[in-house]
Amino acid sequence: MYQRRIFDWNDAYANGVNIPGGDRWPSLWADVSGPFREHMAIEGRAQLDVEYGPRPRNRMDIFLPKGEPAGLVVYIHGGFWRLLDKSFGSHLAAGPLAHGYAVAMPSYTLTPEVRVTEIGREIAAAIERAGSMVKGPILLTGHSAGGQLATRMVTATSPLGRETAARVNNVVSISGLHDLRPMVRLNYNNDIRIDDAEAEVESPVLLRPMDGTRLICWVGQAERSEFVRQSELLANIWTGLGASTAFYAEPDKHHFNIVDGLAYADHPLTLALVAEK
Repeated sequence: MYQRRIFDWNDAYANGVNIPGGDRWPSLWADVSGPFREHMAIEGRAQLDVEYGPRPRNRMDIFLPKGEPAGLVVYIHGGFWRLLDKSFGSHLAAGPLAHGYAVAMPSYTLTPEVRVTEIGREIAAAIERAGSMVKGPILLTGHSAGGQLATRMVTATSPLGRETAARVNNVVSISGLHDLRPMVRLNYNNDIRIDDAEAEVESPVLLRPMDGTRLICWVGQAERSEFVRQSELLANIWTGLGASTAFYAEPDKHHFNIVDGLAYADHPLTLALVAEK
């Protein structure tokens, strides 16, 4: 059976207009993220605007558990590499924190100021910096474009240093964009500026995973079909390349509320992230 042909690529990747009440995001995230950040600062468990590079957006927030951290979670925000920052996801640290993990949330320079390749280098620098501050295993997760950035870190051509890469224990890509070739067709590409050559070197589906990679591709069952396809695709391909992979479509979740589970210690998304090898 043939899959349907896509004629409107912009609609295929359009989330807000295809979600009832979709215009409420990202302000809904900001409404809960700000108070969470303030609470953690009052408790003395937030290190805000930690520098990891020379550019203005090379800053990250680090949230600390009670007691010695069991390791480090790095959450990478989405926004098609062109929108948002670390301040929209602070509340999502709550789940991993409850399991004893420190959580780093970096901002990064957006397109069109830099290209996707350079954003990847910035994320690697953020992980290196956070990893120097927190001992133990490193768990990576990211949403949408952040899923591409997270999975890119565990490819054979990763911008991470060898020692830091060896500490990465698990990766959970949430509604990740793993094949950048369709992005060339989008109106968004006026900002993103991905061409065929960059798509080939920055698409995780076209790259080999590092030895020992563990990957979970987590997506909402109510998402645009392209996001589901992209998640299934990476899990499928990397299984064939020796990685330990899983794919899960969470019922009744769309592209925005799919991340909500990270705010809860007992949610399956959080448990999948912090599961030990």
